[in-house]
Amino acid sequence: MRAVKWVFWGAIWLFVAGWLHYTLPQHDVVRITDTYSKRIDFGANSWFWATADVGTDGTQINRDVFFIQAKRADDSIMVYRNEDTGWGWPPYFKFDTANLQAEAGDLKSTAAAPQWAVLRHYGWRNEYLTIFPNAVEIWPVEGPEVRIIPWFNIVVLTLLTAIFWALRVRWVRFRSKRIDPVLEDVEEAFDAAGEQISGTRGRLGRFFKRS
Repeated sequence: MRAVKWVFWGAIWLFVAGWLHYTLPQHDVVRITDTYSKRIDFGANSWFWATADVGTDGTQINRDVFFIQAKRADDSIMVYRNEDTGWGWPPYFKFDTANLQAEAGDLKSTAAAPQWAVLRHYGWRNEYLTIFPNAVEIWPVEGPEVRIIPWFNIVVLTLLTAIFWALRVRWVRFRSKRIDPVLEDVEEAFDAAGEQISGTRGRLGRFFKRS
């Protein structure tokens, strides 16, 4: 039973960690190599795509999506989608997809004369599922060695930890005052019933032996 409990809570915490990792902003220092748009037919991976741009028809099964191709300092390739989040989830309230695409296009450079930029995004890149992280913001930096401190993530995780700790403390107090005494009473009642049944069995056994 204890193993089942650990598996259950392990799955819960794994889901929470994955959800936070997908939702919270991440930063990549990259060199933009190209920007383009592509018609996408949404299928089983449609959950990993944002809705249509605000003000357009969101019921279409396919639409044009902006993409940004980039290279990191270690020459690894990264491809980002560029979609509005609007008023939906995650709450980035992004409405400037076209402007961001123009900024990314203006920062395009070659390996001979690199222009480095920090690209803020959320989401995952998975080639097998054909999913891409969504670019949120981009700005130029002097070089790939720039250090980005994720203050927003630090604040959010600190607040979530504080909320979880406060809820846990209150739950422990509530359980110790209200639930544990009831469980103890129930356990004592079962023990008393068990002793009574054992006594009755003993008396019946002695009666049949005398008989």
